[in-house]
Amino acid sequence: MTPGKVKLIVVFLIIFLAGYWLGMQKITLDWKNYKPNITVINREPPTTASLVDFSLFWNVWDKLTSNYYNPTAVDPQKLLYGAISGMVATVGDPYTMFLPPQAQTSFQQQLAGQFSGIGAELGLKDNKIIIIAPLDGSPAQKAGIRAADTIVSVNDTSTTGWSLDQAVNTIRGPKGSTVVLGIVHKDAKSAVDISIVRDTITVKSVAGWIKQVKNIDGVNLTNSQLANDSIMYLRLSQFGDTTNTDWQNLINSLVPKIKSDNVKGIILDLRNNPGGYLTDATFIAGEFLPEGTPVVMEQEASGDRTTLSVNRNGQLVNNIPLVVLINKGSASAAEIVSGALRDNNRAKLVGDSSFGKGTVQEALDLGNGAGLHVTIAKWLTPNGTWVGNGVNGTGLTPDVSVSLDSKDPTHDTQLEKAIETVLQ
Repeated sequence: MTPGKVKLIVVFLIIFLAGYWLGMQKITLDWKNYKPNITVINREPPTTASLVDFSLFWNVWDKLTSNYYNPTAVDPQKLLYGAISGMVATVGDPYTMFLPPQAQTSFQQQLAGQFSGIGAELGLKDNKIIIIAPLDGSPAQKAGIRAADTIVSVNDTSTTGWSLDQAVNTIRGPKGSTVVLGIVHKDAKSAVDISIVRDTITVKSVAGWIKQVKNIDGVNLTNSQLANDSIMYLRLSQFGDTTNTDWQNLINSLVPKIKSDNVKGIILDLRNNPGGYLTDATFIAGEFLPEGTPVVMEQEASGDRTTLSVNRNGQLVNNIPLVVLINKGSASAAEIVSGALRDNNRAKLVGDSSFGKGTVQEALDLGNGAGLHVTIAKWLTPNGTWVGNGVNGTGLTPDVSVSLDSKDPTHDTQLEKAIETVLQ
């Protein structure tokens, strides 16, 4: 190589290094001077706030938004929602939660009876995401998801440390999309992956019929004396926006047939019912209990109790025997109805112990699509029983305990036992 070429290469190298150094200095200078385009509208505390020094919060906010290496990841709306969620989570109550707009919309859609997802009610127990109940006919139920299952992963991502809100938002998705859940079934030692195709979930909260025992699917009673008896079967899958209206329409269609069909017993099936509105629980209980009968007591932190009683004239307040079917998926309002009917000596409970959600939440609209659920009281049955026992509830223990036949899912052993009990 000639000296002239060597000099030329050295010159180019010096120019390149100088340009690189100057470029890096400019990037560093620009980055230090970078300020995200964030405008905080209001930093004033509410007049009811305690004396708390918020300077640390705003100091962290300013440093994070100014210094984080990836400015596109600094979303002020997400920072706000995250801060609020963290604040609410510090009370340690899985049922007190902040719902960003998307989660709030999903919650409202579920109570309205239609949403897109797998069709399962989720809960938090022992810091684990669990299935309270799969909805009837849902993709979750068809895929083999059962009440009391534990979700250990979603699409191969561990759910350890997840909030209930995070689990709901991750599992839900557009119709036709697929989600893979790592599931540990009750009493199982290892997880299995279950793939579920999401769909539009339309929840029909009320169903019912009057049939002779011999014509009921899944029931194989050998007692011939019971075969020709008729029962009224009423199924409630949740307490939602249309429950009371749908229930009243069903009752109006069945009650005129009670005498003609010689109905000997009534079965109210609340299995896998995750609950819903407290007022709906009082309404449903009022179908079977006389007006003025206590249904549930709310106990505030002060210890003060408020009793909610039946305020209407039901059509099944009579001497027809009644049995309520419950299981691990029966929670909240379903437990309130079950407890009220048993404590008032109107019904016996058959099945498995219920979930054990013994608190009442108030749903608050925060505006701009967000919501806040706050636990305002615990509820007790008319006899003063609290099913909650803290976060990990004990639930209601049935009068007659019976589990489903795991080897033959077409054989409803719980319904069978309920029929035997109500016709005794």
